[in-house]
This record gives sequence, C-alpha cells and structure tokens, in this order.
Amino acid sequence: MTAEAAKSGSPAPLNVLMVGTGEYTTGFVGSGASGSDKKVGVVGLTLFDLRRRGKVDKLSMVGTNGSKFPAIRQHLDTNISKVYNGLDCSFDSYPANDAKDPDAYKTAIDALKPGDAITIFTPDTTHFPIALYAIERGIHVLITKPAVKTVEHHQALIEAAKKHNVYVYVEHHKRFDPAYSDARYKAQKLGDFNYFYSYMSQPKFQLETFKAWAGVDSDISYYLNSHHIDICDSMVSQLGFAPVKVSASAAKGIATSLGCDPATEDTITVMVTWQKRGDPGKVATGVYTASWTAPHKAGVHSNQYFHYLAAGGEVRVNQAKRGYDVADDAAGQLVWFNPFYMRYAPDEEGNFNGQTGYGYVSFEKFVDGCRAVNAGTLKTADLDARGLPTLNNTIATTAILEAGRRSIDEDREIKIEIKDGVWKLV
Repeated sequence: MTAEAAKSGSPAPLNVLMVGTGEYTTGFVGSGASGSDKKVGVVGLTLFDLRRRGKVDKLSMVGTNGSKFPAIRQHLDTNISKVYNGLDCSFDSYPANDAKDPDAYKTAIDALKPGDAITIFTPDTTHFPIALYAIERGIHVLITKPAVKTVEHHQALIEAAKKHNVYVYVEHHKRFDPAYSDARYKAQKLGDFNYFYSYMSQPKFQLETFKAWAGVDSDISYYLNSHHIDICDSMVSQLGFAPVKVSASAAKGIATSLGCDPATEDTITVMVTWQKRGDPGKVATGVYTASWTAPHKAGVHSNQYFHYLAAGGEVRVNQAKRGYDVADDAAGQLVWFNPFYMRYAPDEEGNFNGQTGYGYVSFEKFVDGCRAVNAGTLKTADLDARGLPTLNNTIATTAILEAGRRSIDEDREIKIEIKDGVWKLV
C-alpha cells in the first residue's frame, strides 16, 4: 500500500497483469505506433496513470512473442514517459525477450496472488480460456467486449466467478460516454421500448491491424455491434424487455479484396425482437449495423450513432462528429476527433490529463470495484446491482451476438429462451 493510501484509509492498490500487448493495450502494432486514434493505447496508459494516483501498484504484461517487448518499451518511453512528465511505464513482461509461448499467460497469471487482477485484450476466441484460468486462481478479470462468443461460455464464467468470489467486468466503455449514459437515464422516463437503430463503423485500414483474425476468430458484429447492443440492453432491460429472437444479414466483397480471409464479412446487420416480460403484447425491434469497410478518409475513426423510440418520446445520439474538427495539411482532409473517449493532451503541469475520458473511467471503475471487494466493503453482487457491465449484466449482449452469427451461418432465425435464469439459443 502506498503511503498516501495508508494515510487516507483507502483500500490497498491493485496489482494488474495486462494480457495482450497490441494496439489497445500499448498503441504498438508491430512496426510502430498505430495509425488509429489509439497511437499510445488505452489500457497501459490508463493503468500507468492510475499507478501514479495510487490506485494501482505492480503492473505486468504478457503476449505470445517476447521479442516485441524491447520495441514496446521504447515506444512507451518515447510516446508516454517523455510526453507526460516522466510517467513511470515500467512493467514485468512475459515471455522472455528471446521466447515465443502461446501459453505465457498461464505463467504470468501464476505469478499473481488472489485478489490481483488481469485485463484481457486478445482475439475473441482466447477470452474464455484466459478468463477461466484467472478466475479459478482467485484473480479479478476485465475482458474487452465481447466477453466471450457463446452463451454457454458466458454462463460458465458466471458460475466460476461466483464460486471463486471474483469480480468479472466487461469493458463496455460506451456505457460511460456522457451522451449515451444521459440518454439511458432519460429513456427510463419515455415509457415502453418500441424501436432502436444503431450504426458503427471503422475505416478499411483497421483491417490491416486485424487481418490475422478478421473473419477467422471473430467478425465485425462481435467487434463493433457489441457496443450498441449492450447500450440498448442496458436501456431496455430496466424496463423489463428481453431479446426473444434474432435474424442477421451480412455483406461481403470488400474485405476479401484487401487480402482478408474469404470468410470475412464487411458489414453485418442484426435484427432483434424484444418482448416485455409478463406482457407478450409489448414487443419492440432493435436493428444494429456494424462495418469495418468505411472509407479511409471518412474524417472520423468511428461513426457511431443511434435512434431510440419509445411510447412517450425518442432519443437520437450522433457521436461521430462531436463539434470538434481539425484541418491539417498533413492529413489532407478535415478530421473530427473524439477527446471525450481518451484525451491525450497533458495538463498545465505536464501530467496525463484524460481522467474524465470515458475510456479511462471504464478502467477506473473496474479497479475501484476490485479494491472494494478485496477490502470487504463491497460484494460482487453489490457491483451487479449498480448496473455496471458485469458478466451478469451483459449476458443478453452475448446471446444476441451469438444468435446473429448463427443466423448468418445457418441461414435462419434464432430464438432465445430464458428459463430459470438459464439462457439458451434454439
């Protein structure tokens, strides 16, 4: 515990292992800084700053190829430490710099103690085995969305987390976007849910970053539709609505022309029928579309907007162009930025100043939850009750995403059944 924490009586700082060393964790994509809006990453920078603030203590990082770590450390020193007042970017790393090991995450997790935590930012198919390995050792877990790819795996993790009394949190950061969270609050006063439409996209160059797994390990619906499906569920589940059937459609041809696997879809639309529990006459429709083949020079890294219609009103949110644009000769176009997600500009003292960004807030809420559970001041059930994106509060999103995938693969509508708290696709 830091002297500051001990003096204030706050819970002990959290030790955290970062599983996955790519764009989202470090901003490093093999040849240097990412070309996206995450040039210095999100996970590492946030945790380095939380350590500076006394909420985090020991940090470590694990990948499958240790030879990347010297370049990653240089990247972090140049783009974070030298930018933010010498911010400490040190971390233990696994495997060794001269080793490759697809199971290095086990060695890294084994080095932790119960009550420590991990973050998982790896291909979707790896989330379940990594999370389960950690949970069974008493380690708290943050998983990037989607949590897992199947309802079966989601429910298995819920049971394991309950058995081992650990906090498992899904990094649905859009819940903390100020516009989205305010919209969710206002929607509760508009009566019964009727219709929801959302769109989210990223430019084609992201497929260069994701080419190794795009269309093989996962798809664009799991990657992007997961944002708005979760937002919709978090709005309407409070009103008693649950998904009952799903159909999906996919467009193809662009990603494959860029060298992606032949199975890679460009754009996926998932249509969901929602029904109010105990009132079969109250039925609503949700339509969620996601694409990773938007134009290279769309001016925004991610188009993202939705329209929510209810019995007593509607809500529209467009978070693509946020009233902030920059004309830069080097870019050759007008660019709209999103400082509300991660704000990278230093404060007047030269320190990182993005603590209010909803990307940062998402991680801080996880860290605070882990520390409270470790200190015995909160139970994991208390965190569920707060409506945070825990495993228990995100199972509908997993069910819809899996049903959408199966609908495309099996060319049919998929039904979702919930009986005695158990979710099943039929």
